[in-house]
Amino acid sequence: MLFFGGHSVERSLVPKNATGYEMISKLTKKLEETGTPLHLDTQATELIQDETGRITGVKATYHDQTITYHAQNGVIIATGGFGYNKDMRTKYNETMNEDYLSTNSVGSTGDGLIMAEKIGATLVDMGFIQAYPTCDSQSGALLYVGDVRLEGRSILVNKEGKRFVEELERRDVISNAVIAQTGGVSYMFWDESAMVDSKVNVKHTSEYNGLIARKQLVKADTLEEAADFFGIDKEELKKTVESYNQYAKDGKDLEFNKRGTLVPFEEGPYYIMVSKPAIHHTMGGIKINTSAQVVDGSGEIIPGLFAAGEVVGDIHGTNRLGSDAIADITVFGRIAGESASMTEN
Repeated sequence: MLFFGGHSVERSLVPKNATGYEMISKLTKKLEETGTPLHLDTQATELIQDETGRITGVKATYHDQTITYHAQNGVIIATGGFGYNKDMRTKYNETMNEDYLSTNSVGSTGDGLIMAEKIGATLVDMGFIQAYPTCDSQSGALLYVGDVRLEGRSILVNKEGKRFVEELERRDVISNAVIAQTGGVSYMFWDESAMVDSKVNVKHTSEYNGLIARKQLVKADTLEEAADFFGIDKEELKKTVESYNQYAKDGKDLEFNKRGTLVPFEEGPYYIMVSKPAIHHTMGGIKINTSAQVVDGSGEIIPGLFAAGEVVGDIHGTNRLGSDAIADITVFGRIAGESASMTEN
Protein backbone atom coordinates (compact mmCIF):
# COMPACT_ATOMS: atom_id res chain seq x y z
CA MET A 1 0.00 0.00 0.00
CA LEU A 2 1.23 3.50 -0.85
CA PHE A 3 0.37 6.95 0.49
CA PHE A 4 -0.34 8.80 -2.76
CA GLY A 5 -0.42 12.60 -2.83
CA GLY A 6 -3.60 14.10 -1.42
CA HIS A 7 -4.73 10.89 0.28
CA SER A 8 -5.59 10.87 3.96
CA VAL A 9 -4.41 7.29 4.55
CA GLU A 10 -2.43 4.59 2.72
CA ARG A 11 -4.94 3.34 0.15
CA SER A 12 -3.19 2.61 -3.15
CA LEU A 13 -2.33 -0.91 -4.24
CA VAL A 14 0.54 -1.09 -6.72
CA PRO A 15 0.71 -3.85 -9.37
CA LYS A 16 3.75 -5.85 -10.34
CA ASN A 17 6.43 -3.58 -11.85
CA ALA A 18 4.31 -0.59 -10.71
CA THR A 19 2.99 0.18 -14.19
CA GLY A 20 -0.32 -0.10 -16.05
CA TYR A 21 1.22 -2.70 -18.34
CA GLU A 22 0.24 -5.40 -15.85
CA MET A 23 -3.47 -4.71 -16.39
CA ILE A 24 -3.15 -4.32 -20.16
CA SER A 25 -1.25 -7.60 -20.52
CA LYS A 26 -3.97 -9.48 -18.62
CA LEU A 27 -6.76 -7.91 -20.69
CA THR A 28 -4.89 -8.64 -23.93
CA LYS A 29 -4.50 -12.28 -22.90
CA LYS A 30 -8.25 -12.45 -22.24
CA LEU A 31 -8.97 -11.12 -25.73
CA GLU A 32 -6.76 -13.84 -27.18
CA GLU A 33 -8.49 -16.53 -25.12
CA THR A 34 -11.95 -15.43 -26.24
CA GLY A 35 -10.97 -14.88 -29.86
CA THR A 36 -11.92 -11.21 -29.72
CA PRO A 37 -10.26 -9.25 -32.53
CA LEU A 38 -7.88 -6.43 -31.60
CA HIS A 39 -6.92 -4.05 -34.40
CA LEU A 40 -3.72 -2.10 -33.75
CA ASP A 41 -2.37 0.85 -35.77
CA THR A 42 -5.97 1.64 -36.68
CA GLN A 43 -7.21 5.20 -36.17
CA ALA A 44 -10.90 5.86 -35.57
CA THR A 45 -11.90 8.97 -37.50
CA GLU A 46 -15.68 9.31 -37.47
CA LEU A 47 -18.79 8.05 -35.68
CA ILE A 48 -21.57 6.85 -37.98
CA GLN A 49 -25.18 7.92 -37.33
CA ASP A 50 -28.33 6.69 -39.01
CA GLU A 51 -31.32 8.85 -39.92
CA THR A 52 -32.71 8.58 -36.38
CA GLY A 53 -29.49 9.86 -34.79
CA ARG A 54 -28.43 6.47 -33.47
CA ILE A 55 -24.72 5.62 -33.54
CA THR A 56 -24.34 2.54 -35.71
CA GLY A 57 -20.61 2.26 -36.26
CA VAL A 58 -17.19 3.83 -36.69
CA LYS A 59 -15.07 4.78 -39.67
CA ALA A 60 -11.34 4.23 -39.31
CA THR A 61 -8.11 4.16 -41.28
CA TYR A 62 -5.40 1.53 -41.32
CA HIS A 63 -2.38 3.03 -43.08
CA ASP A 64 -3.94 4.01 -46.45
CA GLN A 65 -7.06 1.82 -46.11
CA THR A 66 -10.49 3.01 -44.98
CA ILE A 67 -12.36 0.61 -42.72
CA THR A 68 -15.99 0.76 -41.60
CA TYR A 69 -16.99 -1.01 -38.40
CA HIS A 70 -20.71 -1.73 -38.02
CA ALA A 71 -21.91 -1.90 -34.41
CA GLN A 72 -24.54 -4.44 -33.45
CA ASN A 73 -25.55 -2.83 -30.15
CA GLY A 74 -23.49 0.33 -29.83
CA VAL A 75 -20.10 2.00 -29.78
CA ILE A 76 -18.03 2.55 -26.63
CA ILE A 77 -15.52 5.40 -26.71
CA ALA A 78 -12.53 4.61 -24.50
CA THR A 79 -9.84 6.63 -26.25
CA GLY A 80 -8.29 8.28 -23.19
CA GLY A 81 -7.55 11.95 -22.64
CA PHE A 82 -5.79 14.73 -24.53
CA GLY A 83 -2.69 15.29 -22.43
CA TYR A 84 -0.37 15.03 -25.45
CA ASN A 85 -2.39 17.47 -27.57
CA LYS A 86 -0.75 20.84 -26.84
CA ASP A 87 -3.23 22.83 -28.94
CA MET A 88 -6.26 21.28 -27.25
CA ARG A 89 -4.74 21.75 -23.80
CA THR A 90 -4.08 25.42 -24.45
CA LYS A 91 -7.54 25.89 -25.99
CA TYR A 92 -9.20 24.93 -22.72
CA ASN A 93 -6.52 26.02 -20.23
CA GLU A 94 -3.91 28.49 -21.45
CA THR A 95 -1.63 27.75 -18.48
CA MET A 96 -1.17 24.16 -19.71
CA ASN A 97 0.75 25.24 -22.79
CA GLU A 98 3.76 23.96 -24.71
CA ASP A 99 6.02 24.72 -21.75
CA TYR A 100 4.74 21.47 -20.22
CA LEU A 101 6.02 18.08 -21.24
CA SER A 102 3.66 15.12 -20.81
CA THR A 103 3.73 11.71 -19.15
CA ASN A 104 1.09 10.52 -21.59
CA SER A 105 1.31 8.33 -24.65
CA VAL A 106 1.74 10.18 -27.96
CA GLY A 107 -1.71 8.79 -28.78
CA SER A 108 -3.42 10.83 -26.05
CA THR A 109 -4.58 13.48 -28.50
CA GLY A 110 -8.31 13.68 -27.77
CA ASP A 111 -9.52 12.02 -31.00
CA GLY A 112 -12.52 10.45 -29.24
CA LEU A 113 -13.54 13.81 -27.82
CA ILE A 114 -13.39 15.44 -31.24
CA MET A 115 -15.51 12.70 -32.83
CA ALA A 116 -18.07 12.79 -30.02
CA GLU A 117 -18.40 16.56 -30.09
CA LYS A 118 -19.03 16.50 -33.85
CA ILE A 119 -22.20 14.43 -33.36
CA GLY A 120 -23.51 16.60 -30.51
CA ALA A 121 -22.01 15.09 -27.36
CA THR A 122 -21.50 17.45 -24.42
CA LEU A 123 -17.94 18.05 -23.18
CA VAL A 124 -17.49 19.10 -19.54
CA ASP A 125 -14.63 20.19 -17.24
CA MET A 126 -12.24 20.53 -20.17
CA GLY A 127 -10.12 23.14 -18.40
CA PHE A 128 -9.29 20.79 -15.53
CA ILE A 129 -5.88 19.40 -16.50
CA GLN A 130 -3.56 17.73 -14.01
CA ALA A 131 0.22 17.85 -13.88
CA TYR A 132 2.19 15.18 -12.04
CA PRO A 133 4.74 17.03 -9.87
CA THR A 134 7.86 14.85 -10.11
CA CYS A 135 8.62 13.92 -13.72
CA ASP A 136 11.73 13.66 -15.87
CA SER A 137 12.88 17.22 -16.56
CA GLN A 138 14.15 16.19 -20.01
CA SER A 139 11.45 13.85 -21.35
CA GLY A 140 8.42 14.45 -19.13
CA ALA A 141 8.19 10.75 -18.26
CA LEU A 142 6.71 9.81 -14.90
CA LEU A 143 9.60 8.78 -12.67
CA TYR A 144 8.98 5.51 -10.84
CA VAL A 145 12.21 5.95 -8.90
CA GLY A 146 10.40 8.93 -7.41
CA ASP A 147 7.97 6.55 -5.69
CA VAL A 148 10.28 6.83 -2.70
CA ARG A 149 8.33 10.06 -2.06
CA LEU A 150 5.06 8.15 -1.86
CA GLU A 151 6.50 5.94 0.85
CA GLY A 152 7.15 9.07 2.90
CA ARG A 153 10.91 8.56 2.80
CA SER A 154 12.06 11.72 1.03
CA ILE A 155 11.71 15.49 1.00
CA LEU A 156 11.44 18.01 -1.83
CA VAL A 157 13.78 20.99 -1.74
CA ASN A 158 14.55 23.89 -4.07
CA LYS A 159 17.84 25.27 -5.37
CA GLU A 160 18.17 27.19 -2.11
CA GLY A 161 18.13 23.90 -0.16
CA LYS A 162 14.78 24.56 1.51
CA ARG A 163 11.53 22.62 1.60
CA PHE A 164 8.66 24.53 0.02
CA VAL A 165 5.61 22.23 0.09
CA GLU A 166 4.23 19.17 1.83
CA GLU A 167 5.59 16.20 -0.11
CA LEU A 168 2.29 14.28 0.07
CA GLU A 169 0.01 17.16 -0.86
CA ARG A 170 -2.35 17.02 -3.86
CA ARG A 171 -0.64 16.81 -7.22
CA ASP A 172 -1.83 20.22 -8.36
CA VAL A 173 -0.65 21.90 -5.16
CA ILE A 174 2.84 20.38 -5.40
CA SER A 175 3.09 21.06 -9.14
CA ASN A 176 2.19 24.73 -8.73
CA ALA A 177 4.67 25.03 -5.87
CA VAL A 178 7.46 23.47 -7.95
CA ILE A 179 6.84 25.80 -10.88
CA ALA A 180 7.27 28.77 -8.55
CA GLN A 181 10.78 27.65 -7.53
CA THR A 182 14.10 28.63 -9.09
CA GLY A 183 14.32 26.99 -12.52
CA GLY A 184 10.81 25.55 -12.18
CA VAL A 185 12.22 22.29 -10.78
CA SER A 186 12.42 20.46 -7.47
CA TYR A 187 15.08 18.23 -5.98
CA MET A 188 14.06 15.03 -4.21
CA PHE A 189 16.39 14.06 -1.37
CA TRP A 190 16.60 10.68 0.38
CA ASP A 191 19.11 8.45 2.14
CA GLU A 192 20.40 4.90 1.82
CA SER A 193 17.93 3.47 4.33
CA ALA A 194 15.05 4.82 2.25
CA MET A 195 16.60 3.30 -0.88
CA VAL A 196 16.99 -0.08 0.81
CA ASP A 197 13.45 -0.08 2.14
CA SER A 198 11.76 1.20 -1.03
CA LYS A 199 13.97 -0.80 -3.44
CA VAL A 200 13.14 1.68 -6.22
CA ASN A 201 16.61 1.15 -7.71
CA VAL A 202 15.93 -2.59 -7.93
CA LYS A 203 12.31 -2.37 -9.06
CA HIS A 204 13.19 0.17 -11.73
CA THR A 205 16.82 -0.60 -12.52
CA SER A 206 16.76 0.64 -16.12
CA GLU A 207 15.20 3.97 -15.16
CA TYR A 208 17.57 4.39 -12.23
CA ASN A 209 20.66 3.74 -14.34
CA GLY A 210 19.37 6.05 -17.06
CA LEU A 211 18.84 8.89 -14.60
CA ILE A 212 22.36 8.45 -13.26
CA ALA A 213 23.81 8.41 -16.79
CA ARG A 214 21.91 11.56 -17.80
CA LYS A 215 22.93 13.30 -14.57
CA GLN A 216 19.35 13.69 -13.41
CA LEU A 217 20.10 11.69 -10.26
CA VAL A 218 23.19 11.59 -8.09
CA LYS A 219 24.37 9.12 -5.46
CA ALA A 220 26.96 10.60 -3.13
CA ASP A 221 28.69 9.60 0.09
CA THR A 222 27.96 12.91 1.77
CA LEU A 223 25.09 15.39 1.77
CA GLU A 224 27.48 18.16 0.73
CA GLU A 225 28.72 16.23 -2.28
CA ALA A 226 25.16 15.46 -3.41
CA ALA A 227 24.14 19.11 -3.06
CA ASP A 228 27.19 20.36 -4.97
CA PHE A 229 26.33 18.09 -7.91
CA PHE A 230 23.21 20.17 -8.60
CA GLY A 231 24.49 23.48 -7.24
CA ILE A 232 22.10 23.35 -4.27
CA ASP A 233 22.90 25.47 -1.23
CA LYS A 234 24.47 22.76 0.91
CA GLU A 235 24.46 24.69 4.16
CA GLU A 236 20.73 25.34 3.88
CA LEU A 237 20.12 21.73 2.89
CA LYS A 238 21.97 20.57 6.01
CA LYS A 239 19.74 22.81 8.14
CA THR A 240 16.65 21.52 6.34
CA VAL A 241 17.61 17.89 6.99
CA GLU A 242 18.40 18.63 10.64
CA SER A 243 15.01 20.30 11.10
CA TYR A 244 13.21 17.43 9.39
CA ASN A 245 14.99 14.89 11.57
CA GLN A 246 13.82 16.79 14.64
CA TYR A 247 10.26 16.78 13.31
CA ALA A 248 10.54 13.02 12.82
CA LYS A 249 11.81 12.62 16.39
CA ASP A 250 8.93 14.72 17.75
CA GLY A 251 6.37 13.10 15.45
CA LYS A 252 5.10 16.34 13.87
CA ASP A 253 6.16 18.40 10.86
CA LEU A 254 5.96 21.98 12.12
CA GLU A 255 6.55 23.51 8.67
CA PHE A 256 4.16 21.67 6.35
CA ASN A 257 2.32 19.20 8.58
CA LYS A 258 3.39 16.28 6.42
CA ARG A 259 0.96 13.38 6.70
CA GLY A 260 1.95 9.82 7.41
CA THR A 261 4.84 8.53 9.54
CA LEU A 262 7.91 10.76 9.61
CA VAL A 263 11.15 8.79 9.22
CA PRO A 264 14.45 10.55 9.98
CA PHE A 265 17.35 10.55 7.54
CA GLU A 266 20.32 8.45 8.59
CA GLU A 267 23.74 7.64 7.17
CA GLY A 268 24.72 8.04 3.54
CA PRO A 269 25.04 7.44 0.71
CA TYR A 270 22.55 10.19 -0.13
CA TYR A 271 20.49 10.65 -3.28
CA ILE A 272 19.15 13.73 -5.00
CA MET A 273 16.97 13.64 -8.12
CA VAL A 274 15.89 16.65 -10.15
CA SER A 275 12.36 16.68 -11.56
CA LYS A 276 9.61 18.97 -12.81
CA PRO A 277 5.82 18.79 -13.37
CA ALA A 278 4.43 17.28 -16.59
CA ILE A 279 0.86 16.88 -17.87
CA HIS A 280 -0.50 13.61 -16.54
CA HIS A 281 -4.32 13.45 -16.64
CA THR A 282 -7.17 15.40 -18.20
CA MET A 283 -10.24 15.43 -15.98
CA GLY A 284 -12.49 16.92 -18.66
CA GLY A 285 -14.30 14.93 -21.31
CA ILE A 286 -17.58 13.52 -22.56
CA LYS A 287 -20.62 13.80 -20.31
CA ILE A 288 -22.32 10.49 -19.51
CA ASN A 289 -25.10 9.28 -17.25
CA THR A 290 -24.83 6.53 -14.63
CA SER A 291 -25.32 3.91 -17.34
CA ALA A 292 -22.28 5.27 -19.24
CA GLN A 293 -24.57 6.55 -22.01
CA VAL A 294 -23.33 9.70 -23.74
CA VAL A 295 -25.65 12.72 -23.51
CA ASP A 296 -26.01 15.79 -25.72
CA GLY A 297 -26.29 19.49 -24.90
CA SER A 298 -29.94 19.10 -23.93
CA GLY A 299 -29.19 16.24 -21.56
CA GLU A 300 -30.74 13.73 -23.95
CA ILE A 301 -29.15 10.33 -24.51
CA ILE A 302 -27.36 9.83 -27.82
CA PRO A 303 -28.61 6.32 -28.65
CA GLY A 304 -25.98 3.68 -29.29
CA LEU A 305 -23.08 5.69 -27.84
CA PHE A 306 -21.28 4.96 -24.57
CA ALA A 307 -18.03 6.16 -23.01
CA ALA A 308 -15.67 5.16 -20.20
CA GLY A 309 -12.28 6.10 -18.79
CA GLU A 310 -10.26 9.28 -19.13
CA VAL A 311 -12.29 10.32 -22.18
CA VAL A 312 -15.17 10.99 -19.75
CA GLY A 313 -15.55 14.24 -17.79
CA ASP A 314 -17.28 15.13 -14.53
CA ILE A 315 -15.84 12.14 -12.65
CA HIS A 316 -12.77 13.42 -10.80
CA GLY A 317 -13.57 17.11 -10.32
CA THR A 318 -10.73 19.60 -10.62
CA ASN A 319 -7.92 17.24 -9.60
CA ARG A 320 -7.82 13.44 -9.75
CA LEU A 321 -6.38 11.61 -6.75
CA GLY A 322 -3.66 9.11 -7.56
CA SER A 323 -4.84 5.55 -8.43
CA ASP A 324 -8.52 6.60 -8.68
CA ALA A 325 -8.42 6.30 -12.47
CA ILE A 326 -8.03 2.52 -12.15
CA ALA A 327 -11.35 2.33 -10.31
CA ASP A 328 -12.86 4.71 -12.86
CA ILE A 329 -11.93 2.71 -15.96
CA THR A 330 -12.78 -0.62 -14.31
CA VAL A 331 -16.19 0.41 -13.01
CA PHE A 332 -17.40 2.49 -15.94
CA GLY A 333 -15.80 0.19 -18.49
CA ARG A 334 -17.88 -2.67 -17.13
CA ILE A 335 -21.01 -0.50 -16.92
CA ALA A 336 -20.53 0.66 -20.52
CA GLY A 337 -20.15 -2.93 -21.71
CA GLU A 338 -23.21 -4.10 -19.82
CA SER A 339 -25.29 -1.14 -21.02
CA ALA A 340 -24.30 -1.72 -24.63
CA SER A 341 -25.01 -5.45 -24.38
CA MET A 342 -28.53 -4.75 -23.12
CA THR A 343 -29.30 -2.21 -25.84
CA GLU A 344 -31.96 -3.32 -28.27
CA ASN A 345 -31.05 -3.37 -31.95
